[in-house]
Amino acid sequence: MTIHDIREHADVIGKDGRHVGTVDRVEGDRIKLTKADSHGAGHEGHHHFIEMSLVETVQENRVHLSVSADTAIIQEEEQSGDRAH
Repeated sequence: MTIHDIREHADVIGKDGRHVGTVDRVEGDRIKLTKADSHGAGHEGHHHFIEMSLVETVQENRVHLSVSADTAIIQEEEQSGDRAH
C-alpha cells in the first residue's frame, strides 16, 4: 500500500466497520477528509485529518484503519476552514 493507492472520495472505515469520513485528498502524511464529514457540534465547516500511520489497508476505494471509528475521530486533527492549506 502506498499513498498513491488512496483516491479522492474513497470511504475511510474504522477497524469496527464504521464510517469515519470521505477522502478529500492526501496532504503529506495525512488524509484530509471532506468538510461534510465534520464530527460534533462546532466542527462544521472544518476539514479533519487522519494520520497515514492509522491506515491498515486500501482496497476497492476504501481506506481501512487499524483503529475503531471512535478512536480515529478522537485522533483527528482539526484544520480550521479559515486557514489556507
